[in-house]
Amino acid sequence: MKPIVIGVAGGTASGKTTVSNAILERVGADRIAYLQHDSYYRDLSHLPLAERARMNFDHPDALETKMLIAHLRRLQAGHAVEVPIYDFATYQRSPLTRRLEPRRVILLEGILLFVDKELRQLMDVKLYVDTDADLRLIRRLQRDIHERGRSLESVIRQYLDTVRPMHLEFVEPSKRYADIIIPAGGFNAAAVDMIAARVEGMLGK
Repeated sequence: MKPIVIGVAGGTASGKTTVSNAILERVGADRIAYLQHDSYYRDLSHLPLAERARMNFDHPDALETKMLIAHLRRLQAGHAVEVPIYDFATYQRSPLTRRLEPRRVILLEGILLFVDKELRQLMDVKLYVDTDADLRLIRRLQRDIHERGRSLESVIRQYLDTVRPMHLEFVEPSKRYADIIIPAGGFNAAAVDMIAARVEGMLGK
């Protein structure tokens, strides 16, 4: 049976992971292969650390989407894949990988998922998590400072230099490809319940 592929996109810190975790909990993590686009950032270990920090991580070219597509196709064919592990503190890939087994549902998550046409066409359900820009900025500040060891100044500079411009150029326009738009991020319990019920129904068929 062909797996069901669900894509969860939206702006930075919009609540994509919260929505994804809710789907994992409702549908069952043992039935889902969970892939995050962030795992496929290009390895920058060949560059000095200061230069890595200045890279534009919000442009589609910063990600190896072709590798993600290849891994997705392998999972659809019933084969396990070795997912890269990315270190956001040093902007480089770990030498280790995470083995991911094929499952009845494949859940993809990332800000730029809907930008690539080939990747979009592999999805059965496309969800866009829509959250106000001020809330996303606050959440990003909290996450990058506490979880990724960044300074307040560096997070604000990155947001103004690349995050916001790339959101307006790539992420926001990709919303038109969504099948379902979820307002209020992962705190929209009604939307999450509806999506989980739909997935359960698709699995039943």
